[in-house]
Amino acid sequence: MSAPAAAPAASEAASFLQVRKAYGERQVLDGLSLVVPAQRILVVMGSSGVGKSTLLRLLLGLEPYDAGSLRLLGHEVARLGPEAHARLMLRVGMLFQFGALFDSMTVGENVGFALSHVRRLPRSETRRIVRETLLLVGLKNVEQLRPSEISGGMRKRVALARAIAHRPEVLLVDEPTSGLDPVTADAIGQLIVQLRNRLGVSVLAISHDVQLAFRIADRISMLHRGRIVAEGAPEEMRSSPNEVVRQFLAGRAHGPIPV
Repeated sequence: MSAPAAAPAASEAASFLQVRKAYGERQVLDGLSLVVPAQRILVVMGSSGVGKSTLLRLLLGLEPYDAGSLRLLGHEVARLGPEAHARLMLRVGMLFQFGALFDSMTVGENVGFALSHVRRLPRSETRRIVRETLLLVGLKNVEQLRPSEISGGMRKRVALARAIAHRPEVLLVDEPTSGLDPVTADAIGQLIVQLRNRLGVSVLAISHDVQLAFRIADRISMLHRGRIVAEGAPEEMRSSPNEVVRQFLAGRAHGPIPV
């Protein structure tokens, strides 16, 4: 089925409504409802294995959801045919947890991969966009280097540059500070905020990094047992009476979150 012609609501980039997803007998998402505000940064927090990455896989159409409604940029993901889905994905960027850079390619080739292989832009245009995008993430004169020749923080920046090179409307971010030292993690967090401000992109980030969430988020949602159990602005979450939120923020072993 082709994508519907209706434009997305201006107030939201994506939404989950009573979404259910199970792997065999394990119910991962159990009637989850969540709105990703347009041109804002939403961070979904939760313990490991709670289903945070599942949210991203469903949005990308990598896996089907069992029930409910999932809309991305105004389109019901499950109703899209292959061509319409491919067109929708051109409006989405993805920053993978560990970068997922191609080791056999240079930095420039990594950043320009979608531009040259999917959009098939001329080489000169691709090179221009690659240079501009690398500057946006604070990198210069690194196009000819390989991922193995740069630091972990630089690799994360290159991966972020690749995710935004085609100027997406929605940026999905999977555990952006994994494997980074605190200083580099702070720099990556600041960079995500700067890119949101500069490009007007809507950001959905999943993370268990509490410091990152409070540093970059406009809104924070807590995922627990397949549902969003609390959400609000960072200051609201800090004072939340919800026991799941309080345990997670305090890093306590005892509480409703199983160890």
